[in-house]
Amino acid sequence: MQAIRPLAPGGAEVLELRELPTPTPGPGQVLVHSEAAGVNFIDVYQRSGQYKTARPIPLGLEGAGRVEALGEGVTGVSVGQRIAWVNVPGSYSTHVLVPAERALTLPDGVSSVAAAAVLLQGLTAHYLAYDTFALRAGHTALVHAAAGGVGLLLVQLAKLRGARVIGTVSTEEKAQIARQAGADEVVLYTQQDFQQAAREFTAGRGVDVVYDSVGAETFEASLRSLAPRGTLALYGQSSGAVAPLDPQQLAAHGSLYLTRPTLGHYTLTRAELVARANDLFALVARGALNVRIDRQVALAETRSAHEALEARSTIGKIVLLPG
Repeated sequence: MQAIRPLAPGGAEVLELRELPTPTPGPGQVLVHSEAAGVNFIDVYQRSGQYKTARPIPLGLEGAGRVEALGEGVTGVSVGQRIAWVNVPGSYSTHVLVPAERALTLPDGVSSVAAAAVLLQGLTAHYLAYDTFALRAGHTALVHAAAGGVGLLLVQLAKLRGARVIGTVSTEEKAQIARQAGADEVVLYTQQDFQQAAREFTAGRGVDVVYDSVGAETFEASLRSLAPRGTLALYGQSSGAVAPLDPQQLAAHGSLYLTRPTLGHYTLTRAELVARANDLFALVARGALNVRIDRQVALAETRSAHEALEARSTIGKIVLLPG
């Protein structure tokens, strides 16, 4: 098989295609010939060494393809079946060993490319909108990075749940995209104060929830954008880690709630993983959830994908095509 497995952390130059033995599935595993793999910022963190992982570095956490072989004891999956997966390290590869308990059946209405583009970010948006703070009609949500991968999906899911949405973006181009996704109000944070906009949009009350993937640069103003008993869901830190917090600040700003959710804790069981994934796939299949793909890149060109992601020059998902 061919795979991107850097021997050590480094810049994008370490992303060289390597020939490796094609693995044999063990008990409880399926071997999949990958047709698409998603590129996420966590891959950049792992490649650079910011997040520690095994070596060679098994880049890539999500993808979709066809089952080639079954390991001992595997049931419910058949050779030739189309499946998708998430949180399976080593997905930048032509062949991937997927635990059968993580294998997700793909419906006919969802392509492998769409599945690889939506799973990790879509499941994140799903748990945020459905469970971390269960949106409903009457709620107002502030979504940071509203034109980003999770942000675009989160805006759409929030609107499907009946909420009003304020999105923050960095450029007018991204503002147009956020509006197309359904955002009721869009703030260019490079030109406007999003805390002030949140207050103005809610007649001074503040928003019910802030979904914050930015971290250090937005955290304080996000807290101050909340209504009393509002929730700050800090699910990322693209601008850096948040400084230690005195819990008294939560009282001072309105008896607020603060949570730091992760996908793993919202897909603890196979039943929960399958339910969320099937909900996503159904939305995609009927056209209720638009999956924006910025570009599709051959596996051998993974370096260009990482460079584009790090340059913040993408709008939507980058998908690798292992071939």
